[in-house]
Amino acid sequence: MDHLSRLIERYPALEEIKEDIRRAYELLEECFEAGGKMLVCGNGGSAADSDHIVGELMKGFYKQRRLPEEERTKYADLGDRLQGALPAIALTQHQALSTAYLNDVDPELVFAQQVYGYGKSGDVFFGLSTSGNSENVVAAAKVAGAKNMRVVTMTGRDGGRLKALSDVSLVVPAQVTADIQEYHLPIYHTLCAMLEEHFF
Repeated sequence: MDHLSRLIERYPALEEIKEDIRRAYELLEECFEAGGKMLVCGNGGSAADSDHIVGELMKGFYKQRRLPEEERTKYADLGDRLQGALPAIALTQHQALSTAYLNDVDPELVFAQQVYGYGKSGDVFFGLSTSGNSENVVAAAKVAGAKNMRVVTMTGRDGGRLKALSDVSLVVPAQVTADIQEYHLPIYHTLCAMLEEHFF
């Protein structure tokens, strides 16, 4: 059984957004195939999810991701311990930059500034917000769109303002923050597993 089918079997309520999940995967696959990267962010529990996503992409998840032999030799004795990675950055982890920016410039733009600095055309911005209305995530999505990045978001309720800013918006069928987050985790695990299956 493929990863997406397994997700729907375990979480039948997600059947209604199955094709959106598939499309989100396709955008991510295209991005990484072209040498792009993912920039991901959220607040609170969604910040923790952002870090979690990066962890699954930057090292082995289901697989060990052993480097090809010709590449291993370039890194000498380190080559056997390095793993294949898909480039992803959690915008939630730059405390010095973020606190300086929110103190000196504008707290709503702490993620947007990083998208401006890191983002390139063809990269993917992945924004998490249970309401879809988190001001700092919305601002980052706007900057990503202006930089010709693809925008994928995971929300709940009605998708909020992020829905209209997204190439793909994964709006889970829940209203309560904790319930929304409980759907987000298996979705991003599935996306990471699908990407690992393709690239490694």
